Amino acid sequence: MGTFLQDLKYGARMLMKNPVFALIAILTLALGIGANTALFSVVNGVILNPLPFTNPQQLVSLYWKTPQFEQASITFPNFLDWQKDNHTFSAMSAYREQDFILTGAGEPERLHGQQISAEFFLSLGIEPVLGRTFRPEEDQVGAAPVALVSEALWKSKYGGSHTILGKNLTLNDTAYTVIGVVTGRLPMFGSQAMDVYVPIGQWNDPTFRDRKIGMGTQGFGRLKPGVTFEQAQADMKTVARDLSAAYPEADENTGIALVPLKKDIVGDIEGTLFVLLGAVGFVLLIACANVANLLLVRSSGRAREFAIRAALGASQARVICQLLTESVLLGVCGGLIGLALAKWGTQAVLAALPEALPRADAIHLDGRVLFFTFAVSILAGIIFGVAPAIRTARPKLAETLREGGRGSSGARHTTQRLFVVVEMALSLVLLVGAGLMIRSLSALHNVNPGFNPQNVTTFGMGLSPARLTTPATIRQALRAATENFESVPGVQAASAMGGSLPMQGDSEMPFWREGQPKPATQAEMNLALWYPVQPDYLKAMGIPLIRGRFFSAQDTEKSPMVVVIDQNFGRENFPNEDPIGKRINMGLIGGRAEIVGVVGHVKHWGLGDTAHQNLQSEYYMPLAQLPDQIFPLVAGGIGMVVRTSGNPDAFIGAIRNASMQFDSKQVVYDFTPMEKIVSSSIATQRFTMTLLGIFSGLALILSAVGIYGVISYLVGQRTHEIGVRVALGAQRNDILGMVLGEGIRVALVGVAIGIGAALGLTRLMTKMVFGVHTADPITFVGVAILLTFVSVAACYIPARMAMRVDPIVALRHE
Repeated sequence: MGTFLQDLKYGARMLMKNPVFALIAILTLALGIGANTALFSVVNGVILNPLPFTNPQQLVSLYWKTPQFEQASITFPNFLDWQKDNHTFSAMSAYREQDFILTGAGEPERLHGQQISAEFFLSLGIEPVLGRTFRPEEDQVGAAPVALVSEALWKSKYGGSHTILGKNLTLNDTAYTVIGVVTGRLPMFGSQAMDVYVPIGQWNDPTFRDRKIGMGTQGFGRLKPGVTFEQAQADMKTVARDLSAAYPEADENTGIALVPLKKDIVGDIEGTLFVLLGAVGFVLLIACANVANLLLVRSSGRAREFAIRAALGASQARVICQLLTESVLLGVCGGLIGLALAKWGTQAVLAALPEALPRADAIHLDGRVLFFTFAVSILAGIIFGVAPAIRTARPKLAETLREGGRGSSGARHTTQRLFVVVEMALSLVLLVGAGLMIRSLSALHNVNPGFNPQNVTTFGMGLSPARLTTPATIRQALRAATENFESVPGVQAASAMGGSLPMQGDSEMPFWREGQPKPATQAEMNLALWYPVQPDYLKAMGIPLIRGRFFSAQDTEKSPMVVVIDQNFGRENFPNEDPIGKRINMGLIGGRAEIVGVVGHVKHWGLGDTAHQNLQSEYYMPLAQLPDQIFPLVAGGIGMVVRTSGNPDAFIGAIRNASMQFDSKQVVYDFTPMEKIVSSSIATQRFTMTLLGIFSGLALILSAVGIYGVISYLVGQRTHEIGVRVALGAQRNDILGMVLGEGIRVALVGVAIGIGAALGLTRLMTKMVFGVHTADPITFVGVAILLTFVSVAACYIPARMAMRVDPIVALRHE
């Protein structure tokens, strides 16, 4: 320890003696370590950190498995049977999102909430902040309406007062008694933070109680202690088989899919993050190679010092230990600065790309990240210090002492060139990765989404309770509200929507062709994406009409049912036929509808459109023609889409005013431009491209600095040789060519090795790219040319210096 402290003090003095060298080395390392720390903090928060629940490894997501979907939403009757018949879960919960309109407490206000089963918070191991959660008897039809409010709503609207318990909240015109306060920050169980929770079992809607209809219900469970995931799968397979026998029409050929909750939340981002972590590791290696070259240059000036040490009896191991202590000290200093850069960089990336990552709220610099930074700093110090240390610890005593400390050697030059080759190769791999993502993003941006998102905004609308009394009043209210929005100056078209919006959620509807027998079971029916909309929807969204007509004001609840299909629907269900005039039977809605038009296909699943290739058919029906029993369900989640003459953000105030004047108890909320929704569909690709672009930019800069430093050093070491060449008649262009040739040869070797490495490593990006092959020749050739050009530019300055060498001065100096 005494020797180590002595080496540490001496190393610190040597660094302070050479502040310029120390600053350059520390900043170079800070960039590499900071980038690694930043990305590791993301990996740590998203993947490595456990979920913030009691024994999170026991939590499992539950899905209904159908022939069309591996992971479909659950029907509530099935969930009740799963809950009752399983033998491997200690608790099982269901939940679905539900918006509420709060009245009787000032201005009407929209609250985002969930319907949950009684065991929801118990399953997660979450205790209420105040009061209690639901009891099983309260999660039943006919029980008194009770509610839980979020901690955020409790504090913001009710001042955190304990008098909230027992208070009545009027939600969707029903009085609920508040029995507790709970956390609303559960982003893994909803699209956003919740304001209020109500018992799901109290909802007695016939459609929700239909065993064939999921209604967006999700489920999860907690395994009993000691039960493995495989045992739970076998258990639920038995439950599914029994239900299939008991309810063949709804459950035959279906099953139950189990997914570990954490894996379900993280999704496919895990592979992307580990690829990026490997890429940022290359940046650190390049930084280490740069600092190693700096140490080799610096060791030339210290060759005499270590030669004298060796002559006085210092062992090779003792010298290496001293030099490694200095390099580790550099690494730790770089790590401290890198930690600050990582904190700033992580915050910047999350602020710029918040929708790209699940569990973004869990990303921060914790103990594991600090340990990672410390370990990387030490490791980096050893990596970049070991080669210079070994070189320096083997001095040629007689030669070094005779030369007075110049300490130049061909071996050292070879090592420096090797480091530059490594830098070039690693930089090329990163640049190719960034190039592929840029090409992918460019291809995605050129994809036609099937509609025109420019100057279109969407928002939610909560009708006042007085307009929700009967299906007839709801229909009339929707017509009037839409006409009211269309009367706003600058609004070109508006339409209410009863289903999901493209690229946000999904609504499926089973059907079968007229003239064909009705499928015996629900699982055998065809499925298509389903959009109940108003006549101006096509105009508002900018979807092209291919054939026939779209809906008109005459397509009402009293007229014959009609539908409009997209091109995919026609190709899949009416091959080599004219679909206009044909009819389809709609399974859950009931009734037979005539096809009156064909429209363009919409990229519902995002611009990449690869997530759900098994469901690409779409059809539209008039919102007014929804059956009376379904209309109240749709009215609870009405969306509006509006096309304006300019930037839709400029019309939000006017739309709000028009809504208020139309009905002071009507609420409009969540205004979102369609361009933002389209952009969000490629958030993961943009996140990957951004990070790879940053990493490759750092790598390019470090590589350019590295080759510049090496060529400058070699020019300095060869001043005498260059002077002799000039004295013997060499022209300045000959000197320029000699120096540039030296740098270009090193760069080309690195480029060649990098191309080979990139061809192998970019295969890991197969699932990350779109519209481009991982061996895309344009990307590889372009990156190779760019890296070679940068290398030539980095060599040019030292080459110009060599051209200015005065032979008289050089020879006199020798």
